[in-house]
Amino acid sequence: MNTKLSGLWVPLVTPFKDGAVDYASYERLVAYYIACGADGLFPLGTTGESPTLDDSEVEALIERTLSAVAGRVPVFVGIGGNATHKVERTLRRLEHLPFDGIVSVCPYYNRPGQDGLIQHFRAVAAATDRQVMIYNIPYRTAVNLSNDSLMELAQIANIVGAKDSSGSIAQSLDLLARKPAEFSVLTGEDALYFTMMANGADGGILAASHLMTERFIEVDRRVGAGDLVGARRAWTPLAGIVPLLFAEANPMPIKHCLWRQGLIASPECRLPLTRISDALARQLDRVFVEKRAA
Repeated sequence: MNTKLSGLWVPLVTPFKDGAVDYASYERLVAYYIACGADGLFPLGTTGESPTLDDSEVEALIERTLSAVAGRVPVFVGIGGNATHKVERTLRRLEHLPFDGIVSVCPYYNRPGQDGLIQHFRAVAAATDRQVMIYNIPYRTAVNLSNDSLMELAQIANIVGAKDSSGSIAQSLDLLARKPAEFSVLTGEDALYFTMMANGADGGILAASHLMTERFIEVDRRVGAGDLVGARRAWTPLAGIVPLLFAEANPMPIKHCLWRQGLIASPECRLPLTRISDALARQLDRVFVEKRAA
């Protein structure tokens, strides 16, 4: 799929049960979000706890995703790291799997300068024929890809977009103002979804959209139709709920809600993540379980 990336994308959690990947729950999630109308799926991001997965689990999850999707929506896989040659090696290892593209996070922890970031993503793009979306999230990586650097990288044919989680509304708005028409910017800032959409973002890759998915999609559709009043109306109930889903480490709150709604068999995460506090569980249950039952 080489069309411009847009709409509401779900960065899938990875369900676990008794220490193992729960593939049955995972396939149920894939089917559910396609039925909800998601425009794309993003497995193996940080919301999917990708750092805790073995190589064999990574391949199995990609295969299960592609089988369940059956070409109905694009699938971009999280493939990134802070050692460029290892990212290139991973791309070679997975090249036999027919996913559409990758979401590749800025190198974390070693804090490269802008020249290092540019060279890193040039090498990643050269190592694959697939579409590449760059993921800028400084509050996780401790490095911020500048808009100048991103615009330079946007000239590379298969770097087609960015998941923007810069944490700076000024930087995000500047990116939207400067981006080439064919370059997609999907916000990764859940709390700023309506704001970014109203200012020209092409969509969102939002962990919170695991819940109330249809309403997140409605925001996108109404903005696309020029109905900002309707989009704001759809967004208003979400605005108060999104912070609850990030009150403790992602994806623990989301997994709790999916488990309580019967979409996954267990809220289990892999260490170093555990489970949410009892206090937050009670808050989330009031919002996502008791209200649904009323």
